[in-house]
Amino acid sequence: MTFTTTGAKPTLAAIARLTGVSAPTVSKVVNGREDVSPETRAKVLAALEEAGYQSPGQRRTAAGPVVVEVAFDAINSNYATTVLSGILDFAAEADVEVLLSTTRHVRSQGGDLGSRAQRMLDEGRAGMIVVTSAFAESQLMAFRRRQIPVVVIDPLNPPPADVVSVGATNWAGGRAAAEHLLDLGHRRIAYLGGPESAECNQARLHGYMSALMSRGIDVDPGLVIHGNFRTEYGIEGLARLLALPERPTAIFAGNDAIAVGVLREARRRGIRVPEELSLVGFDGTALAEDSVPALTSVSQPLHDMGRAALRTVLRQSRGEQLDSHRVELATQLVVRESTAPPAG
Repeated sequence: MTFTTTGAKPTLAAIARLTGVSAPTVSKVVNGREDVSPETRAKVLAALEEAGYQSPGQRRTAAGPVVVEVAFDAINSNYATTVLSGILDFAAEADVEVLLSTTRHVRSQGGDLGSRAQRMLDEGRAGMIVVTSAFAESQLMAFRRRQIPVVVIDPLNPPPADVVSVGATNWAGGRAAAEHLLDLGHRRIAYLGGPESAECNQARLHGYMSALMSRGIDVDPGLVIHGNFRTEYGIEGLARLLALPERPTAIFAGNDAIAVGVLREARRRGIRVPEELSLVGFDGTALAEDSVPALTSVSQPLHDMGRAALRTVLRQSRGEQLDSHRVELATQLVVRESTAPPAG
């Protein structure tokens, strides 16, 4: 297939003649419509690439500022604001404009991302960063069909193989948290985690389980409780653990928000931390530093994760080849005041 031109910009009609399909069919492929066979789509896309065709949105992007959309479930946590600060810092360095949006209205509209993806294409967005959302593969297809780069930070569910995700070494962090408590002498250690199906939660849980089993300690199912990553769940989770016939002497919380909930409930019940109960969080946010006592926590490089996500979107938008579709940055255990050897 060879496209010849006299210097004029390639048109959809010219692509249609070259591929032997109708101009409306070429238009459907350009706009990411689903009602085109895979064979026809592949043929048209190859012709578009060879001809150097650019959509109106792509031409606007080339002439104007680079804009990346960043979608959060909500910007109401230390986690979200720290990730956002990393994105904005790199955006300033790269002369990129950031447009903030939310994923909530998408789910309220039945999860249809087609119109959102088409708007991004029409307006020339360079790509999108999605923070922690549980978008399904079928939903992300709306962006893939339109060749819009998408990077997911800390996805709750594993994204499709060709969608880039950025996260931290959750398994290693979970193991480090449990090993710290084991080294202090604790043997009855509970895990208060987030949603059971969340990928990051599973990795932290398996790291915790690995540490216990490496010391010859069986994992007690009664000490593993799943909920959500909110402070309220830490309050509820501690109440459930204290109702057990044999209470834990230490808790590994799936994130700092859960740990803060545990601290509040422990204080309300007159339980001293760490004298009577040791506690480790995860994320390393300002919550950990500002809590009383200061919280031992596995620190995620949240700021760097935001920077890495934006850098990756920009590389994809330029057509660069990526070495990997999964970027993992190292976690680090930061020991503060909330952990100590068990009483007695």
